[in-house]
Amino acid sequence: MTDRILVLGGYGVFGGKLCAYLACSGLCEVLVAGRSLAAAQAFCAAHGGTPTGLDRMSPSLAAEVAALAPRIVVDAAGPFQAYGTTPYALARAAIACGAHYIDLSDDAAFTAGITALDSEARAAGVTVISGASSVPGLSAAAVQHLATGLSRIERIESTILPGNRAPRGRSVMRAILAQVGHPLPRTRAGRTAPVIGWSGLKRVRLSLPGLPPITRRASYIGAPDLRLFPVRFGARTVLFRAGLELAVLHHGLWLLSLLVRVRLLRSLEPLAPLLQLVAQGFAPFGSDRGGMLVEVLGQRQDGGVEMRRWVLIAGTGDGPHVPSLPARALCRKALGGTLAPGARPCLGEVPLAEILATAEGLDIRTGTEAAEVTPVFRSALGPVWDQLPSAIRDLHDCVDTRRWRGEAEVENGPSPLARLLRRLIGFPKAGRALPVQVEIRREGAKEVWLRRFGDKAFHSVLSAHGPPGSGQVTERFGPLRFVIDLSLEAGALRYPVTRGWAFGLPLPRAVLPRSQSTEEMREGRFHFDVAVSMPLVGLIVRYRGWLRPD
Repeated sequence: MTDRILVLGGYGVFGGKLCAYLACSGLCEVLVAGRSLAAAQAFCAAHGGTPTGLDRMSPSLAAEVAALAPRIVVDAAGPFQAYGTTPYALARAAIACGAHYIDLSDDAAFTAGITALDSEARAAGVTVISGASSVPGLSAAAVQHLATGLSRIERIESTILPGNRAPRGRSVMRAILAQVGHPLPRTRAGRTAPVIGWSGLKRVRLSLPGLPPITRRASYIGAPDLRLFPVRFGARTVLFRAGLELAVLHHGLWLLSLLVRVRLLRSLEPLAPLLQLVAQGFAPFGSDRGGMLVEVLGQRQDGGVEMRRWVLIAGTGDGPHVPSLPARALCRKALGGTLAPGARPCLGEVPLAEILATAEGLDIRTGTEAAEVTPVFRSALGPVWDQLPSAIRDLHDCVDTRRWRGEAEVENGPSPLARLLRRLIGFPKAGRALPVQVEIRREGAKEVWLRRFGDKAFHSVLSAHGPPGSGQVTERFGPLRFVIDLSLEAGALRYPVTRGWAFGLPLPRAVLPRSQSTEEMREGRFHFDVAVSMPLVGLIVRYRGWLRPD
């Protein structure tokens, strides 16, 4: 064998899976490299390969790599965000000796920044690819597969849920802990705004036919997807979460994040050795099953909107193989000479089917599903939807997140009880020419409406009530819930309240709020007039004005 693949971090958790695969395939000679030659020798004795001592911080790194004469150099060490002032030293060493370079980076800045080497790579006729791991390599391939036939992508949301018994490499733990409690960039509805690392708790369910489902907690964490997917796929919203199987560990990490948020600690990264010991103490609990979910919400060519899901479930301890799958496929393509020269992130370099083909023999199952997504008001109104004025239909045509901006005047009722009710719900204070912002965010089958009048904000949750076309929606303000019978009269959409509950108890008609609320289109613009009152109380609040897309 004349071809050599040099894998730095080759005896680590993910690098070890890659080296074992390459050694077993017989495609080439595998150089298992790292700072500890003894660890490399122990690995090679068990899995094959040639042990090699190599430190990426060595001042003679380029000469040492060239002396090994590799055809491909793979960096599976990390953590990539901690590579300091010379983050691409190994990549440049590979280019200098005419070798292709691949890494398993899951750090957004490192992976996106690899394009700085593009001209060097092209001049040398070699390929330099960053992020050949679960993210963005595998997640991007899944998005590309799911997006087939879609004319527009509204949202991409990915989640990784490892089993508790999966081995935890120190580099991976450091990479996660460095982000916990810190602001992370996130794109929602076309805007980039920070979200706190390990916030946004959500329960995620993975299911495939014939397998027990996986249901776990997940929270926001950083990934190259957040930075790369809005541009690569034109997605208006990109979200990424990860979760720990055991609630005590997941919530415990959230509690530790508070120390960073209140600035008692600069970072949790220095705690990695201690937290790794804690995690090892919980290793007997939980399972060795893990999974991954990629969701794409988009519009088809016929105008319909679908939520498409790709699910991966790994059992019997095979989850740690998943991050190495894109690198396996890329090594095969590089050896075959089918990779174009240049430096770039791993976005669609290998089709999903080719990546999954390298998982043959592993307990890894995948599947896809799709479901139609219908906006709440479209579902509730049925045939009446098409009769709505265009401005009203546009505002309510929400399948992900929409933002609107405008102006309003607010009138408040004078009674003490009206003042109390306004405070409980959060209705705005009286004023004229108040700036208004409205965000409508779809969550599952519901819509969360956040309204801001000046510096005062309140929110409610709307959902369809009854069968499709019934004309009814439910609106919830905290413990208060109301059924609204929508009706279109003379081009205006009206919102009369017909039933209500407080803390789950039905409200007598004598105390049921009265809603004289309408939406209409004037001069092509959306206008609203919302008046809420109660018997024996009188007017609680009235706000009226206009909105336009933000």
